[in-house]
Amino acid sequence: MLESYLTGLIVCGGIIVAIGAQNAYLLSQAIRREHHWWSAGLCMVGDVTLFTLGMFGISAALMAMPEALELLRWLGVAFLGWLATQSFIRAGRGRAALEAGEVTKRSLKAVVLTTLAVTLLNPQVYLDTLLLIPAVGAQQEDATTFVAGASSASILWFGLLAWGGSALAPILSRPLAWRIIDGVIGVMMAAIALHLTFGGL
Repeated sequence: MLESYLTGLIVCGGIIVAIGAQNAYLLSQAIRREHHWWSAGLCMVGDVTLFTLGMFGISAALMAMPEALELLRWLGVAFLGWLATQSFIRAGRGRAALEAGEVTKRSLKAVVLTTLAVTLLNPQVYLDTLLLIPAVGAQQEDATTFVAGASSASILWFGLLAWGGSALAPILSRPLAWRIIDGVIGVMMAAIALHLTFGGL
């Protein structure tokens, strides 16, 4: 059982770090201290739910509907492209200009909806959580313990991003640092969108 748990922890930990769009968005929310724990919680719940569904056969249904994946692909391209554009605009204007134009922070509802979109409109999330991770889990002695390990990795990672980004906000929110962060986030989002466009799934 311990081996299955550790396998889930390590495999999921390695994969989840590479899902750039979700990580970049949560980090930017944490640096802004803008409902970042709500974003982190939604990311955690989304992952745990998808891991569980994947281990109970949803992966087979997804593979049987390639048109659904294709739809998700283009929705993801459009949404990630929009996020990249917003990040580049913020990087160009700088934090001072952004704060002058946005007197109040975004509402909790807006943050929740954007977090759900970043999570659910990225096809890579489905390929990893519903196909790749369950494929590894199916080879384990105890599937339930494997899912527990994978879920633990998700909770630890997103919790670390939310806490770390918020703790480092005084340093990372300096005008130059903020421009660099927004620029890097924009590049990441654009790169994922271009990969989905030209490389497919």
